[in-house]
Amino acid sequence: MPETTPVKPKLIVGLGNPGTKYDGTRHNIGFEAIDALSRRWSIDLADTKKFKGYFGEGPVPRAGKMRLLKPTTYMNLSGQAIRSVLDWYKLEPESVLIIYDDMDLPTGRLRLRLSGSAGGHNGMKSAIAHLSSQDFPRLRIGIGSPREGDRKGETISHVLGRFAPEERPQITKVLKLVVEATEMALDQGFEKAMSLYNTKAVVSG
Repeated sequence: MPETTPVKPKLIVGLGNPGTKYDGTRHNIGFEAIDALSRRWSIDLADTKKFKGYFGEGPVPRAGKMRLLKPTTYMNLSGQAIRSVLDWYKLEPESVLIIYDDMDLPTGRLRLRLSGSAGGHNGMKSAIAHLSSQDFPRLRIGIGSPREGDRKGETISHVLGRFAPEERPQITKVLKLVVEATEMALDQGFEKAMSLYNTKAVVSG
């Protein structure tokens, strides 16, 4: 893709795990981001078997038709759902924006990048494997790290745990930032959104 061409996503995917037991967990912040975009743009999501997830499409101001996806394959197989949408609509990997949680970022921070490795995130490992590329934009939402140590069991309980009640107002603000950053990426290009929102943070309290 020429460097002079702004990257503007045509499919936005939020990573998470299906089922009520995972609702509101840190690992499902990608699902919450898609829900926020769905409300903002009045795009209804429906369980769509051929795409292995909740899917919807509709017009977005200054961006044209946009597609939203929440895979229901469970996190480790997210790439299957993403690949099915790409194949159906004949989209290139670089037209996909994936939104997901990141323990390496403090709660309240966003990080947008045009490419990169999975960074240990199983959903992104699956996406990279099925897209045969890591050159696609992503938006990481900070969920903080475990408070005690860094052992595997503590990591799992952290990401599959729910945000504390006192964290919820901060998460609500973060999701508003996600919507703003995404709309800027669609309107003015992903690079422009990176330059502004990678330096912003929502503080608690």
